[in-house]
Amino acid sequence: MMVQSIQNILTYSFNKLLLQKEELEQKHIHLLQIVESEKTAKWQYTQQCEELASEIKKLRAELFALKKEWKPAPTHQSTSSLTSTQGTSSSTVSGQFANLDQDSAELRKIKKVQSFFRGWLCRRRWKQIVEQYIKSPHAESMRKRNSLVFRMVESEEEYMEQMEVLVSCFLRPFKMAASSKKPPCSHEDVNSIFLNSETVLFLHQIFLKGLTSRLESWPTLVLGVFAKTVSWTTLRKSDILSGDKGAVLIDSMWVLTTG
Repeated sequence: MMVQSIQNILTYSFNKLLLQKEELEQKHIHLLQIVESEKTAKWQYTQQCEELASEIKKLRAELFALKKEWKPAPTHQSTSSLTSTQGTSSSTVSGQFANLDQDSAELRKIKKVQSFFRGWLCRRRWKQIVEQYIKSPHAESMRKRNSLVFRMVESEEEYMEQMEVLVSCFLRPFKMAASSKKPPCSHEDVNSIFLNSETVLFLHQIFLKGLTSRLESWPTLVLGVFAKTVSWTTLRKSDILSGDKGAVLIDSMWVLTTG
């Protein structure tokens, strides 16, 4: 008995270390994937910034050229010439202001077109980045991981429903029958048939609650939830080893009731 207890302790410690090792490996892989995705995003953003910087340089050059065109030429005229040409200069200035208003309206149109194309380029670039990530190995592994976790939650919920039916519709009525005046079976027979069903149901309720709480802050690591199930190994082992005895009792009870 002492040797078996020591072996159980060693096995439990070894399994715990294995789970911790697997959890650390999963964290390491997850962090590596995050670093790779961040590097890719950094390179893409750098390229996008370079494209936008070159676009800004072009716009500045265009603006500088427009300012040069609008700059009035210096005039050095004598007072007599200004007096003689006052009528013609006033008409010229009014014509320049009209041209300036027309140029400013055209400039606003150019800015609107440039703004539209810059927005279109940014949206197209962002769409390319998203499509590249969707086709990346990291996104594929995340899709597989999500699918696996969601299927696991669904199977756990289904298992919980079946265990609740087993406990409420079979185990508890059997216990009540065993406590009657003329019991068809003893409490020992009930324990041999149903074993630790109530305890297993309670533990799986805790396990499912832990899974659903992890899904609320998804995506996150869920391996820590499985580390808590190591202590269930002895319980499940006894259930599995005693399953044949329960089956024999059920067969014998069936023979007695039908015979």
